[in-house]
Amino acid sequence: MVIESYRHKGLRKKLVDTLREKGITDMNVLQAIDRVPRHLFLDSSFLEFAYQDKAFPIGSGQTISQPYTVAYQTELLQVSPGDKILEIGTGSGYQSCVLIEMGAKVYTIERQKKLFEKTRDFLPGIGYNPKMFYGDGYKGLPPHAPFDRIIITAAAPEIPQDLIKQMKTGGILVIPVGPPEVQTMVSIHKISESETRQFEHAQFRFVPMLGNKAKD
Repeated sequence: MVIESYRHKGLRKKLVDTLREKGITDMNVLQAIDRVPRHLFLDSSFLEFAYQDKAFPIGSGQTISQPYTVAYQTELLQVSPGDKILEIGTGSGYQSCVLIEMGAKVYTIERQKKLFEKTRDFLPGIGYNPKMFYGDGYKGLPPHAPFDRIIITAAAPEIPQDLIKQMKTGGILVIPVGPPEVQTMVSIHKISESETRQFEHAQFRFVPMLGNKAKD
């Protein structure tokens, strides 16, 4: 059962107003963020800050992303109801829930085992059921491909070609690319099996994307 209060709902409205002021225009994104109870994703010590536009630690050296970052990436994805979306880096599950609220079918991979187990056990209790996998996000999920959209929520030094191959023609991949200090948000549109178009957007700072093997 989701624990909600009028205060929580009011704080979410203010958060949505903040995101709109920062340039987020996709109403479907804003409405999804308005419906996800972000306060439930944070440790109790952070509850008072749940609806500030800030990132917070969630353990295993990871963070729950700043709401603006979630909204920005989601807007670039151009999500339609029914889209099959692969998320690399489940983290707290907050991004997955925003996508589910938009009507997407979400497949999500996490390589930090403790975080994977925590999020796997937590999300169904608040009404969200993405298909969750423990493993190496660089490899994607070939048995479940192709995907309409792919979102990477960690900093990558380069664009993983295996993920491009797992995207449908007409699909979009959104990924922060660059060194650990700062990354450029990149969207890649798959025009055909042999052609993609790449667009660069604003700069962000993400935790690093870790490859090769899953981590306990």
